[in-house]
Amino acid sequence: MPQTSATAPAARTPSGLREAHCHIGAFGAALSLPSVSECASLGECLARVTALCAVAKPGQHVRALHARPLAWPEGRWPTLAELDAAAGAAPVVIMSFDHHQGVCNSAMLAAAGLSAGQRVGPKGEVVSDAHGVATGLLMEHAAYAAWEASPGPSVEESLSHLRAGLRRYLELGFIEVHDLRTDLRLAEALVAMDLSGELAGELGMRVELFPLVQDLGPIVELVQTLRPARVRVAGGKLFADGTLNARTALTLTPYAEALPGLPMGQAMVTPSQVDDALRACDALGLPLAVHAIGDGAVRMILDALARVRPVAMGQRIEHCELIDPADVPRFAELGVTASVQPCHLLTDLPALTRLLPQSLGRVLPVRSLIASGLTPGALVRGVVFGSDAPIVRPEPIDSIVGATRGGATGSASAVAGLDRLSPGEAIDEATAWRCFEPG
Repeated sequence: MPQTSATAPAARTPSGLREAHCHIGAFGAALSLPSVSECASLGECLARVTALCAVAKPGQHVRALHARPLAWPEGRWPTLAELDAAAGAAPVVIMSFDHHQGVCNSAMLAAAGLSAGQRVGPKGEVVSDAHGVATGLLMEHAAYAAWEASPGPSVEESLSHLRAGLRRYLELGFIEVHDLRTDLRLAEALVAMDLSGELAGELGMRVELFPLVQDLGPIVELVQTLRPARVRVAGGKLFADGTLNARTALTLTPYAEALPGLPMGQAMVTPSQVDDALRACDALGLPLAVHAIGDGAVRMILDALARVRPVAMGQRIEHCELIDPADVPRFAELGVTASVQPCHLLTDLPALTRLLPQSLGRVLPVRSLIASGLTPGALVRGVVFGSDAPIVRPEPIDSIVGATRGGATGSASAVAGLDRLSPGEAIDEATAWRCFEPG
């Protein structure tokens, strides 16, 4: 897993905590996959690729996680030619740490059946240059198309990964995790683990499921039929925008280095689709949890909630890393919970300062959200903390450092410039811990 600079022990031993946003199956799998998180430059990343390919079996696909090209001195991904030279004949794909873009070599393009300029899914693209030649860069769904071209783990391996992820959370003091994109296979595995007594026994964990809205039906039926004690469907999930590092988070002001044709990122859904998702969840008595990172996406979701006025309690906006000051009080007014990951400030700082310098004053305004009426740790009209693992590591101290802007006792952030991010929004350490604690 990627390591941040906040590695000193916490001032208290965390226990009985809630992880409000993770991807538990993917996190468990990531524990066994190669990572380029420690690479400090493009050259080191390419050297890591060469080393991985040198030990790969003939024909084996090489996959690596956690690339942060905006943090490298070069500030860019490797070109197709550079990756081809580093990899040789092995198909290679590297996923960005935020999982919204990646890069692959020519062998992987061929293995995945991808071609220059190809659109993949509603928002994915195999990026090409001005001459129509593939650059190796893969946006959104195209990155997953290359990643998933490799043979997946067996059922036994997936169960082993899941257990490894849950055990790691238990070691960190968590007793509850929220999985924010649950598929049927994961739900079935977790329910079986609960019915066998494993969740209550060895793992001591409660799991809240948030499937994509279109996947809710079978998972709700599964849980209602088998009635597990420690697994429940807690809501639906929807993606409203992309990410800051990919420059696809929907913002109210332009990016300094915007993608062609996307000066302020992009919406993944239309307002009417948000309305439909809210109504579909509400019909099941469930809230909707919406991935909305940019301030433009946050406003879109708040506007939809104001239009639809769902009855189900606990509507959530996930991430909301940028919030326009005018929208801060609307969370409490509409009964919305801000499910945020302050640990992301430790990795998103290069993207924020380089791409959105005009927006640094509206980054994670947790102090103002609480002052406006949200309760730390509450799942209804509250502020709750998570990590989004495997996007970053799940150690809670990283979010304590981010929320306090480096002021956590017993730890120190070496991320220069962290205090530039809306310094007036820092909260005290005790309040930050409350955002991790189940009510």
